[in-house]
Amino acid sequence: YGEKSPNSIRVFFISALSFVGTNVLRCQLVVYTYHLRCYVYQARNLMALDKDSFSDPYAHVSFLHQSKTTEVIHSTLNPTWDQTLIFNEIEIYGDPQTVAQNPPNVVIELFDSDQVGKDEFLGRSVCSPMVKLIPEEDITPKLLWYPVTNNGKASGDILFAAELILRDKKLTLMFVAPKLYMVPQGIRPVVQLTAVEILAWGLRNMKNYQLAPVMSPSLIVECGGEMVESVVIRNLKKTPNFPSSVLFMKVLLPKEELYSPSLVIKVIDHRPFGRKPIVGQCTIDLLESFRCDPYTTKEDIAPQLKVSLLSAAPRQDTVIEMEDTQPLLAAQEEEIVDWWSKFYASVGEHEKCGQYIKKGYDTLKVYDCELEKVPEFNSLTDFCDTFKLYRGKSEDSDDPSVVGEFKGSFKIYALPDDPTIPAPPRQFRELPDSGPQECIVRIYIVRALQLQPQDNNGLCDPYIKISLSKKVIEDRDNYVPNTLNPIFGRMYELSCFLPQEKDLKISVYDYDTLTRDEKVGETIIDLENRFLSRYGSHCGIPQQYCISGVNTWRDQLKPTQLLQNVARPCTFSISFISEANKILHQHLGPGEERLALHILRTQGLVPEHVETRTLYSTFQPNISQGKLQMWVDVFPKSLGPPGPPFNITPRKAKKYILRVIVWNTKDVLLDEKSITGEEMSDIYVKGWMPGNEENKQKTDVHYRSLDGEGNFNWRFVFPFDYLPAEQLCAVSKKEHFWSLDKTEFRIPPKLIIQIWDNDKFSLDDYLGFVELDLHKTIIPAKVPEKCNIDMIPEYKADSSQKAPRTASLFEQKSMKGWWPCYVEKDGSRILAGKVEMTLEVVNEKEAEERPAGKGRDEPNMNPKLDLPNRPDTSFLWFTNPCKTMKFIVWRRFKWLFIGLIILLILLLFVAVLLYSLPNYLSMKIVKPI
Repeated sequence: YGEKSPNSIRVFFISALSFVGTNVLRCQLVVYTYHLRCYVYQARNLMALDKDSFSDPYAHVSFLHQSKTTEVIHSTLNPTWDQTLIFNEIEIYGDPQTVAQNPPNVVIELFDSDQVGKDEFLGRSVCSPMVKLIPEEDITPKLLWYPVTNNGKASGDILFAAELILRDKKLTLMFVAPKLYMVPQGIRPVVQLTAVEILAWGLRNMKNYQLAPVMSPSLIVECGGEMVESVVIRNLKKTPNFPSSVLFMKVLLPKEELYSPSLVIKVIDHRPFGRKPIVGQCTIDLLESFRCDPYTTKEDIAPQLKVSLLSAAPRQDTVIEMEDTQPLLAAQEEEIVDWWSKFYASVGEHEKCGQYIKKGYDTLKVYDCELEKVPEFNSLTDFCDTFKLYRGKSEDSDDPSVVGEFKGSFKIYALPDDPTIPAPPRQFRELPDSGPQECIVRIYIVRALQLQPQDNNGLCDPYIKISLSKKVIEDRDNYVPNTLNPIFGRMYELSCFLPQEKDLKISVYDYDTLTRDEKVGETIIDLENRFLSRYGSHCGIPQQYCISGVNTWRDQLKPTQLLQNVARPCTFSISFISEANKILHQHLGPGEERLALHILRTQGLVPEHVETRTLYSTFQPNISQGKLQMWVDVFPKSLGPPGPPFNITPRKAKKYILRVIVWNTKDVLLDEKSITGEEMSDIYVKGWMPGNEENKQKTDVHYRSLDGEGNFNWRFVFPFDYLPAEQLCAVSKKEHFWSLDKTEFRIPPKLIIQIWDNDKFSLDDYLGFVELDLHKTIIPAKVPEKCNIDMIPEYKADSSQKAPRTASLFEQKSMKGWWPCYVEKDGSRILAGKVEMTLEVVNEKEAEERPAGKGRDEPNMNPKLDLPNRPDTSFLWFTNPCKTMKFIVWRRFKWLFIGLIILLILLLFVAVLLYSLPNYLSMKIVKPI
């Protein structure tokens, strides 16, 4: 049963009686009456479910067993309802304090209204209402953005608030409008008259609509219930920019950024018979980035286009003169620097840059990301941003397709409430010419890093493919085999018209002989942004102004001309400038240009650089496929031809020849014993350069060395490919016999000399070796007595002793003397012998002028090698029996042989005596004298 309480609270009593001996259950249920107010203000970024790229959304709000619906807003993805839904007489069981702590949720469901068929579901959002147990309490809910989801997928946001009020008998219900009730003051956002300036620069990459190209589009901008439309582009293909670029409108926008409405961009194509379909649209949510103070001194947003300096009137300026205190480097000094020396010096690989830094040359900036992602350059969108345009019905599993791009920008600032106060100055002024510009584009591809493997061997054979509009360069012939970190060193030059041909696509492909080449990844550069940016990203400025050498100025205007362009808005100019107190070289230009360049470098312009761009693949989006180090220069042809391009061709190894003449050996370990028991060695010397093991060479054999001395007069000739700037040898060889291409390795130039003992009926015995670094060659001893194992740098354990002297063979050209050879034995190194050699490095030209053959072969010259003057004991014993008897047997057993001969004579005499004596005695007896 139930009874009415005085505070509109109904109390229900439920009792249960049973037989004697059982418990009695009594339950009291209290019902409270509440009043719910739902404030539905607006939504943004809803799904497009109609073919015209929009929806007709309305909100269906449910709370417990009641629901209400807002009005329908037609053809929009960012509806503003500004409506209050009121739910009266809501009964909730339970203690109000419990309800306040855990109130029931308000469910907002958004639908797209369709005239034919069932309304389509857009998404759902859940909100927890604010509970007021005391209706008179002065607390108001705050509108907040709640996410709208559809099957777990984000489908927009809704600005919503709700309050649940406990009813009281003294509460007088407010008057409810028969149809709509707006969000009351205090809850709805506070608005202010605001100016929105639109820089409608142009449209790019518009796709066909209904099988017909977009030819005559115009732009509609909507914000806060206001709308402005641009003029029509008569021919989008020829002139993709709007004839009149600046639009203006006044809008009532919330002061608090949280409540700012979205800014909607619509593109309409003007077609025959009055048809004006919407061919693309874009919604911009965050307007805070476009707000500005119109009264602050701002930089001119116009790009630093190359204009004539004749219009600039000369002004009087302070002159600063400083005398040069450092002399120029000698012009005749031989230089082995190139652009790669500059690059390696910039990335810290100083071992590959030679004397580049010591000569006073400048470096460049190497960014580890795309130039657009460098924070100080504002994504290169300081002039205008790029907004992607979408259209079409959004399916559950697909994102809306991009149908074009809008180039433009916005400036938003507050207007004074008093109409008598002058309006702030306009923000978009002194805009550049929007007509097409014919440009020269130079693409420099330096190298790639960490490419994804494409072949079965875990490597790939990459090459570059360039696409700019309909122009394609496929550099398939210059692929780099068997590497994931290729050095390309390629420069490509193209002509294009901006803004029609603004998207530069750079792809890396894997070369395959039998199958189709696979794309490793690609990157796209917006050339128009670089051309228009005031940061001068079309051509980075170097640290020094050079008129020759590897750092020759490549821009179209000199630094003083560029400085005049930058200085003109700031009302100052430069009439005389100079520089001093630096190490100078012969390639520098005039002093006034150098100091003008120094001033330019303080203006925050893009420096001479190499950017590192990430490669992406359509098959694995958002996953890096490697890095590409490169940069792009853009030069308008209206300013004349640009400077000469940089030569970034990869370093090619030069042909060098190492000539090694082995004269003698001394104190070589005696490893064998002769048949007569003497210690001896059959010595020969072997040599090669690491990386060219197939070109090992050895001398003839010095047989029967009894004291470790060997004589050879033998020449080794080792041709090798050498990179002077990197001081490395380039070695190309196939990794496997089935490999199609050779793989290049770079190793330090070294010479290995080994001493061996020759054996005819067993393996030769290894005696010792010495390894010589041709850049840090041990200075040899002049006489063998001063040649010892202390000359080996690695062997010296006592740090207090002076390290052995070394010298570069490439600088010395030639060395002659004695070098020690050693062998590891019982964990220590022992002297295994000494080798007298002459080392000489010659280039290809010198080798042709002064030829020399291997060993003692023709041409035997430079110098001529005679047969060694070896001892008579040096021969192979079983090939010369007479010499063996003379120099081996007779020399060692001479007295033994003499004694044996004497003994044989004596024995023969005794034998004859014994044989003849009986006869003689018998004759004496028979016939005595």
